[in-house]
Amino acid sequence: MSLLPVMSAHQLPLCPPQRRWLIEPLWMNDAVGIVGGEPKCTKSFLALHMAVAVASGTPCLRRYAVAAPGRVLLYAAEDALHVVRQRLEGIARATHLELHSLDIQVITAPSLRIDVADDCRRLARTVAHLEPRLLILDPFIRLARIDENVSHQVAPVLAFLRDLQRQHHLAIAVVHHARKGAGNARAGQALRGSSEFHAWGDSNLYLRRKGDRICLSIEHRAAASHGGIPLRLVSNGPHAALEIDDRPPPTEPEPDETPEQRTLKVLSAAQNALGFKELRRTCHIRTSTLCEVLASLTRDGRVLKSKAGYTIVQTQSERSRT
Repeated sequence: MSLLPVMSAHQLPLCPPQRRWLIEPLWMNDAVGIVGGEPKCTKSFLALHMAVAVASGTPCLRRYAVAAPGRVLLYAAEDALHVVRQRLEGIARATHLELHSLDIQVITAPSLRIDVADDCRRLARTVAHLEPRLLILDPFIRLARIDENVSHQVAPVLAFLRDLQRQHHLAIAVVHHARKGAGNARAGQALRGSSEFHAWGDSNLYLRRKGDRICLSIEHRAAASHGGIPLRLVSNGPHAALEIDDRPPPTEPEPDETPEQRTLKVLSAAQNALGFKELRRTCHIRTSTLCEVLASLTRDGRVLKSKAGYTIVQTQSERSRT
């Protein structure tokens, strides 16, 4: 019986720094992992942003550099093909690109099951033929008819994807849902089903929604993790794309602060006039309450309303101090 191959530890290969990342610091080179989050947290949009970035070599979310651009292979099981195209076009346009210039290959088969041997062979042959840098599978629940909570059913399916990654030297991102009501759990532990999902990933991205803001957390097996990156989905006509949300975070009201005090405090701190929607989001005040407060403050001459929005009217003593 032959021995297993071994190598002295100091002779193990090094990974050159320039080959460490696919998208820095979102996804490591040749990494498998999860893009996870609760429903309506833009998981699919983030995966498509990765597709456009890798296919074009342009920064993902217009900020994170792509170190290893190349072809992308995508299977979107839940969306009609025209929806996939519309989303990709919107993301491409936000990056000043044309979709026809991007090497994104979309699997159009009506179903793909990675718990079925024949489908696994077809996917492996497709990967071998196209040689993509990144494979995106969205979402896991449509890829396998197994009990996600049972480890010995989940593990072989994930093992197939790991083998695919190792044999063909590509990155694989699987979109997967988080458990409902798991907002207080650690990001990876909030994933639905077996802990195998969390343990499997080399690079994992987690999304959570709070109001109109989406929070992105990044977790790696062999690199530093990052958390609390704010995103928002911005619409431009029929198209939409994610972007880094650089707006100042809303502040929580003081426990005994009245809606009027809160409104005046926010307007005093603002550099420019604030529109109603922005004022409501920042103040955390119901629409009807804010309407009443603004009407009262405007009537009393303490707040000025203009086409640009609302501004606070400074008193004589306040003007003299400035």
